[in-house]
Amino acid sequence: MSPLKVLNSDSTAVPVVCWSCAVAHNESTLFCTACSKVQPPPGVDYFQVFNLPRHLQIDLASLEQEFHKLSRKLHPDRFARATEAEREFSLADTALINDAYRTLRDPVRRTEYLLKLEGEEIGEEHAGHNTGNAERTSRVPADLLEEVFELNMQLDELREGDQKDPALLSEVGAAGEKFSGMLNELDGNLQHQWALWDDGDAATRTAAQKQMVALLDRRR
Repeated sequence: MSPLKVLNSDSTAVPVVCWSCAVAHNESTLFCTACSKVQPPPGVDYFQVFNLPRHLQIDLASLEQEFHKLSRKLHPDRFARATEAEREFSLADTALINDAYRTLRDPVRRTEYLLKLEGEEIGEEHAGHNTGNAERTSRVPADLLEEVFELNMQLDELREGDQKDPALLSEVGAAGEKFSGMLNELDGNLQHQWALWDDGDAATRTAAQKQMVALLDRRR
């Protein structure tokens, strides 16, 4: 028997019927609350997998604790004598929690993931460009692009010429320190936007989202 989902118009968890005992349970549950049988991967976001609110500021200790608890419950040894379907479910659920954990524990990946959930165009496929009906335009400031271009030229000179040229090494070293400082500043600004998004009203969240997209473009 396959699980039956009752879909609704929002993204919240909905009732699902357990494949084993036919008792309805929450869609975000990896194990049936009635018979404890492992369930197929739920169709929920990574935050729901660990029973976390969809926030950018999360309790990393709670995330890690929940991850290890689920990992133990899904360990292959527990399903050595189970049915083939249950073994497949446990492997699929393990892949899900591993992906979810890797994404949510990393602050940048977590930010990118949440912004995608909110409909923002994030990732390499967009490559820092505005898309739409109009011609694609860069979302990265021209001054930053110019600095990166100049640094790449200096690096090319090092690769092709004397890699011990003290003047060139000094210039590249200074540029590296500058970009490291810019990165730290960006990360600080990103965390400030997290707080605005987590605690703000609809208008504040919308503004924070746009700021985070711009910050991620500069960071990339």
